[in-house]
Amino acid sequence: MADSPPDRLSNDPRSPYYDAKVLERDVGIRFKGVEKTNVEEYCVSEGWVRVAAGKGKDRYGNPLTIKLAGLVEPYFKDAKQ
Repeated sequence: MADSPPDRLSNDPRSPYYDAKVLERDVGIRFKGVEKTNVEEYCVSEGWVRVAAGKGKDRYGNPLTIKLAGLVEPYFKDAKQ
């Protein structure tokens, strides 16, 4: 497996960008220089993250999300430094 996370990743199993092996390595996200823990999906090349918007749920029980634009820096938390 590569030492850097993929360009786009989602934690929703129904998404085509879901990858269980990558998520097992515990991916961390820095967005605009700030550590984010509520990221549902990210894309580095397009420069956005999708984060949960409060505790609201849609009619299917999925969290409501908003898309934020800015510098996205994914990394593996278990990486040896």
